[in-house]
Amino acid sequence: MTALLKQAVPKVLEGVVAPLAVFYAALAVLGLDGALITAVAWVYAGVLWRVVRRRPVPGTMVLAAIAITARAALGWWTGSAVVYFLQPELGTICISMAFLASVRLNRPLVQKLTLDYIHLPSALLRHERMRRFFARITLLWAFVLLANSTVSIWLLLHQSIGTYLLVRTSVVAAISCAAVGVSIYAFRRVLRRMHTDSPAAAITTGPAAG
Repeated sequence: MTALLKQAVPKVLEGVVAPLAVFYAALAVLGLDGALITAVAWVYAGVLWRVVRRRPVPGTMVLAAIAITARAALGWWTGSAVVYFLQPELGTICISMAFLASVRLNRPLVQKLTLDYIHLPSALLRHERMRRFFARITLLWAFVLLANSTVSIWLLLHQSIGTYLLVRTSVVAAISCAAVGVSIYAFRRVLRRMHTDSPAAAITTGPAAG
């Protein structure tokens, strides 16, 4: 777990935490237009840095670049901070629906996103317990995303932007941290159970592994 966290934490900080911190800091110092420019520049600088160093660009970073470009363009066009912040919440609701659909299709999205941040052996991914784990965790995060967006939209429409940024960040962080804790606990638990399984009985092979 320590090795996996060392792989994942820097990428989460780079792709998720840092862009939010940069935007909020720029909003306080430069205003909405400056924050939009800074946020877009930060994301594209991260992509360019990886390309120049010939390092793989995570799928989540590509999606972030596309999303923030669309958000910034609409934000500039409308001149509304509410519109800027509403877009990702609506997008998050769509993502939560995609998470639910991926479970139904037996291709849980959490597994794909996890592999963007850490490396897991293919034999581990074929294990039936691990397949069930990713399906259940995908369901968990679908409802977490939906809850975060619901709270965020209510705050955005009923509170000032300053209150929204402060309260929304705290509430979303609390919900997400709880979900992360549950996910890590469940992952450790499934690894312990897999350790007691017979490899021949536990790992599915052939057509069933697809």
